[in-house]
Amino acid sequence: MEGILPLYKPAGLTSHDCVFRLRKILKTKKVGHTGTLDPDVTGVLPICIGKATKVAEYITDAGKAYLGEVTIGFSTTTEDSSGEVVERKAVNRVITREEILQVLQSLTGEIEQTPPMYSAVKVGGVRLYEYARKGIEVERPTRVVSIYSIDLLDEREQFEGESITFRFQVRCSKGTYIRTLAVMIGEILGFPAHMSYLQRIQSASFHLEDCLTFEDIEKYMEAGTISNVLRPLETALSHLPKFRINDKVAEKVKNGALLQTPDHLKTINGPIIAETDDGTALAIYAKHPSKPDLLKPVKVLRNES
Repeated sequence: MEGILPLYKPAGLTSHDCVFRLRKILKTKKVGHTGTLDPDVTGVLPICIGKATKVAEYITDAGKAYLGEVTIGFSTTTEDSSGEVVERKAVNRVITREEILQVLQSLTGEIEQTPPMYSAVKVGGVRLYEYARKGIEVERPTRVVSIYSIDLLDEREQFEGESITFRFQVRCSKGTYIRTLAVMIGEILGFPAHMSYLQRIQSASFHLEDCLTFEDIEKYMEAGTISNVLRPLETALSHLPKFRINDKVAEKVKNGALLQTPDHLKTINGPIIAETDDGTALAIYAKHPSKPDLLKPVKVLRNES
């Protein structure tokens, strides 16, 4: 069994819980997820099976899109609705649509974020949520993330009430905490805030409409047709630049050979896919560290003749 299964992650399960459950359903151990989603978060979680586990990191590293909801008026320990209330401050004025749009615009582009204490980021070899559960506050590393776009999904011209809630859609780089983004929106508006809902609607080339539930997967397994819904591992690499090679070069690639960098890829600094004429990905290459005209294999994906 080999391929990528776009799973619809339900609320209440961690990404690891999903992998554990799928190992049982699919009757195979070689199953891996493509990035942690908090238990409360639903949506797109591509699952890699068999040889496709080799490309999991390239899905994880690709851009993501989310449907989020921010509630302004109180903050929580976890920055989402599962935490205890930290601060309350009633919204004592009307907030206009234009004001919110300006805030969202100010958060578009490269921004700095400090990961929440309840997160899987490691400090000193220990995950932050482990410190948080023991009541220990530690210094957290600030990171730069990219917000490609934020769109307000609310038609109101004015927002008023003791607490205010609105939804937004965000496209962002890996490592972005939407919980923290919700808190930042509130801070700029002058009020404590938290993320009250989150759904991932895209991960790399996988969208919400591509996803299967656990129940769907069980039915395909029972019918013996699971291979019909597995996406080829190439799907995970569709956003990366490609290098078409002939059969003679393909044999060298399978054995991990260095390749001459083609002119159209000389300005590329990230991963490059060596593929055959029929679109089969054979290996992932990158610039050679000391020989600028050569590409060095990072991973050989298929080495059988």
